[in-house]
Order: sequence, then structure tokens, then C-alpha cells
Amino acid sequence: MELISITEISLRLFTAAILGAAVGLERERNEWAAGLRTHTVVSIGSALTMIVSIHGFGDVAHVDGIDLDPSRVAAQVVSGIGFIGAGTILFLKQEIVKGLTTAAAIWCVAAIGLAVGGGMYVASIVTTLLILFVLAGIKWAERKFLDRGAVKSLSITMRSRTRTGISLCERIMNDHHIKIMKITVKENEDMTKELLIVFSKFSKRSAILEAIEEIQSLPEVVKTEL
Repeated sequence: MELISITEISLRLFTAAILGAAVGLERERNEWAAGLRTHTVVSIGSALTMIVSIHGFGDVAHVDGIDLDPSRVAAQVVSGIGFIGAGTILFLKQEIVKGLTTAAAIWCVAAIGLAVGGGMYVASIVTTLLILFVLAGIKWAERKFLDRGAVKSLSITMRSRTRTGISLCERIMNDHHIKIMKITVKENEDMTKELLIVFSKFSKRSAILEAIEEIQSLPEVVKTEL
């Protein structure tokens, strides 16, 4: 394990900071919990870990009886970064999960930092460009060609005594060609019941809004919430 110069160490750390910031800036633009600073710090820390793992034990590398594995310290980043990624995942309602893409981005930024720390500049730069394309370019394509809306569930509060409200709401959703995935009903203490309709994320937003407007006109419906 050869020692590297201070200039090379600084170059790797600064490169890791720039690449991590590029990914973090895209996440920051969408106002996710983990943004510019988080991704930058993760990338720098991963790069430093790799540098230490490869070059930090050079003074004892040739001592008899000592067998060093340069990948051992860096390997802990791959598993340890999962704790940070898990903190960005939000479980909002049944079958509604947000933050998975940001968690994956943090994991990839850690891998970029490790690559930079190992001196693999080309691989880390190409990976950063690919991640930015996936986060920004593919998301635009999804909205453009798949018409994917952010709305995936509808909460309806209705009077508890009614028996026909649930079937009417289901019929309205079906009439607007909205594929229902799951329906749950919960009785509230204030003599109302909450109907949660989880529907396909590929449903058209215009159809969803039309269905909501029709559901709100039902006399038994007290409130609707997207």
C-alpha cells in the first residue's frame, strides 16, 4: 500500500464533494429531507474512508504477522449508509411510501465517494452523470409519457349511519376508470367513518379530480382529502 501525496488526497476529497453536491442539489431542488449538505457530507466521508482504508495503514503493512485487507474499512460504508437512507423514508399511509429514491441516491453517493477515494475518477464521474439523468431525466419522462400523478390515495370522511356511501364512492371511481387497489374503512369517535381508497399511481390526474368533485357532491360525504 503506497502512500499518496497531500495534493492527491485533497483532490480526491474535493472531487467527492463536487460530485456529491451535484446529486444533492437535485434532491434539494425537490425539497427532500436529504439534500445538498447531506449528500455532500456522505460523499466526502466515504472518500475519506476509502483513502484511510487503502493508505492509512501503510506504516504497518509490511510488519510480519499483520495481514491487512484494504477493503475491510471501506466495506462498512456500504452497509452503514443504510441507516441514513432509512431516515429519509416516510411511511405516510397504507401502501404510501415516500423517500425511497432519495435513500437510493444517498447509497449511490456513498459508492461515488468510495470510488473517488480509490482514485477511480472516470467511474465516479460517469456514475454521477447517470444518477442525475435518472433522477431528473427519467422523472420528466414519467410525467410526460405515463401521466403519473403524485396522488395515490383518497381519504373520505362520511356520516357513519349511511350504508350506501362506500358503494357509491367505489362506483364513481370505477366510472372514471380509476383502478382501485385497496379500500379500508375506519369508524371514528365522532359518529363518522373514514374511507381510504388506494388507487393505481398510473391513474390520470384529471380523472381523479373529476371523481373527487362528484364524490364531494354526495350528501353523506363530510370531507375529502388527497
